[in-house]
Order: sequence, then C-alpha cells, then structure tokens
Amino acid sequence: MSVTYLKKAARVSTADAGETQKIVQNILSEIETGGEDAALAYAAKFDRYEGNIVLTRDEIDAAASRLSQRLKDDIRFAHDNVRRFAEAQKETIRDFQTEIQPGLVLGQKAIPCQAAGCYAPGGRYSHVASALMTVTTAKVAGCGHIAVCSPPRPGAGLNPAIVYTADLCGADQILALGGVQGIAAMAFGLFGLPKADILVGPGNQFVAEAKRLLFGRVGIDMFAGPTDSMILADATADPEIVAWDLVGQAEHGYNSPVWLVTDHRPLAEKVMSRVPELIATLPEVNASNAADAWRDYAEIILCDSREEIAATADRYAPEHLTVQAGELDWWLDRLACYGSLFLGEETTVAFGDKASGTNHVLPTSGAARYTGGLSVHKYMKLVTWQRATREGAKPIAEATARISRLEGMEGHARTADIRLAKYFPTETFQLDAEVPA
Repeated sequence: MSVTYLKKAARVSTADAGETQKIVQNILSEIETGGEDAALAYAAKFDRYEGNIVLTRDEIDAAASRLSQRLKDDIRFAHDNVRRFAEAQKETIRDFQTEIQPGLVLGQKAIPCQAAGCYAPGGRYSHVASALMTVTTAKVAGCGHIAVCSPPRPGAGLNPAIVYTADLCGADQILALGGVQGIAAMAFGLFGLPKADILVGPGNQFVAEAKRLLFGRVGIDMFAGPTDSMILADATADPEIVAWDLVGQAEHGYNSPVWLVTDHRPLAEKVMSRVPELIATLPEVNASNAADAWRDYAEIILCDSREEIAATADRYAPEHLTVQAGELDWWLDRLACYGSLFLGEETTVAFGDKASGTNHVLPTSGAARYTGGLSVHKYMKLVTWQRATREGAKPIAEATARISRLEGMEGHARTADIRLAKYFPTETFQLDAEVPA
C-alpha cells in the first residue's frame, strides 16, 4: 500500500497565536475592568457602531418586516430540521438510577446550563445558519437564558436575517456587538445579561482566541481553527460534483484546507484541472478566498485501496467528511474520525451547514480524533448522585477505609470509620491498609 500526493499543501493551516493572544487578552482585561463603557468603546473602534446594543422588540419586529416571505419560510424550514434533530439527540440522554450493590443506588441526571452565549458571525459573511445551529440547540437543551451577539455594520446595525433567525430560534436577548467585545459581554454579564455558563459559535481568530482564554471560567463548544473539508471518492464519483464541493468549501477562507482522497487517478486529474476553472467563475471575494486556499492548503491524494483511503481520512480527522463512492454502509461502519459525515453525492457539506438539521459547529484542525461537534448535549451537564441504606453502605465503607489508608489519606478513612462505628457498634472491622510487599 502507498499514498501518492498529486497535489501537496504548500502550507500547514493553523490557528493564529502569539500577537492575537496579546491583543485579545488586553481587550478582555479592559472590558472586565471597564465594563459596558469599555465594550462600547471597542464597538465604536472596531465596528464603527454607536447605535443601540440590546435590541428592543420593535427593532426585532422591524428586522423581520424587511425580509421576504420566501426567505422567512426557508429559515423556518431549516430551523424545524435543526430543532427536530436536536430533540432526537436529547432523547439519547436520560436520567436513570441503578442498584449497584444491595442497598446502594447510583444515578445520573442531565441538567442544562442556565445561561448560554451564542455568537453569530456577521463580517465577511453573515452567518444566519450559525444563529440557527447555536440558539436552537440551546433552546432544546433547556437553557434558562440565551443571548446572541453579532457584529453590526456601520450605520446599518445587525443583519435583519440574523435578528429574525435568533428570535425565531428562541433567543432571549440579541445584542449588536461583535468580536471580542461581544464575547466579553456575554462572559462578564454586561448589558443586563446573566454571566454565560457556556459560549458557543464560530468566529474569526479573535473570537476563537477570546473563547480559548475564557475557557475554564466558562464552558465553550470547542477550540476552533480554520474550517476544513475532505472528500473520499472512487471511480463512480462525478468529477464535476467533486470539484464543486471542494470549491464550495474552499471559499470559507484563504486558509481553509480542502482534500480529495481517491483510488482513481483519472478522477483526481480531472478534478485537479477543473477546480481552478470553477473558482474563476465565483464572485471576486469568494474567488480570492477559494484560490488562495486551493493554492496553499489543498491536497489531492491517490491511494491503492478503499481501506487506505479510510485510513488516510482517519489520520486527517477532517471537520467535514464526504463520501462519494460505492457501498456507503461500508464507509459508515469503517470511518471513525470526522466532525460530520456526508454519505453519497445526494448530500453535501452545504446541506449540513445551512438546512438539513445536523449541526455545523464542528471540530477543526484534527480535533475530530477526540471530540464531536456542537449538539444539544454540549449545553447539558451529566451529573451523578447516590443514596444508600446503612447495610448498603457497610461494604463500601470498609473498602473505602482500607483503600484510603493505602493511599495515605487518613481523613478519608475516618469518614468511613465513623459511619461503621455508628451504624454497627457491636461489630468489629479490619480497616487497616494491606500494604503490598
């Protein structure tokens, strides 16, 4: 078995660090100290916006009135799909209790976070779908308060489609506040918000770094890097569809990797020649992003077998993984490392990004090796509880005392001793540690 790179990435896509961290840390510190005044100053500096921050009901309704009925219907269609999938996900988590030993009952409860902060990008692209994905899942999870921040545009405010979507999905408050200052407002509880328990949603490197620096004080969905996508294809794949799917994902940004892995050289060569032609047909800003990503970060990899293709996919652990090959069930069973999987040419990453129902906030930069994407589960804490009868506690206390003394934790041991002495005063127990020879 061998792997041949017909096209090799000239650069390795990584999340920005260093100077970005210094900038973001400074902004967070100033806003935490200066509060709303500091956040407003940064809004004026970076977004050139000095309008109302927390949208009123009249402003939300006015935003809805600016949208066509067809667009509102499309957003409602997508929301319904995302909501129903999130509800199905929630059904996979249940409270339960089980008697582990006679008289010892252990249990699990799923408790939603009280306050969620959702970020919806509104810069180069206004991500209506990000509001769909983050707010809907938080609402289904049962979060007590959901805030949405999105960057306003100078003299125009928030994108009305983002406002309509956030409101439809269940946001309690919508703020015209972008970037680090938006993240800080949700984390620190500014502008009347409760302090967020969890921050979610995609953003630029400054938003991602703000979430990273705040992690621990608050929960976050994940550490995000540039978006990436991989297509696995065999001789049955349509090269035109494969090429367009690569182009569609490359337009995300100049450093967004796209990869094609195949065992069919004619397909690879056709796609490699076709992609630049397709990029040239895009609007200028989209074409610029896609051309840079294709030139510097794209790869086309030729393998000897489908097992080698699958192994390559698992090694890369892409955010988005598309299979355009025969025997789709084999791929579903075999593949193990991806954020979201798209099986067959009848589906594509854009479907998941916008309207089909699975979440588009997904692990990047190989993080799919160890985590999945945003889901209703991210907003829920799985906590445990226990209850025991005195007889049920007896063997647990004996084992606890001996293990604690073996570890040198005498205080722990005595919390077990005192219960045995109280509940069974006439009995004698051997509670000393048995030290290994």
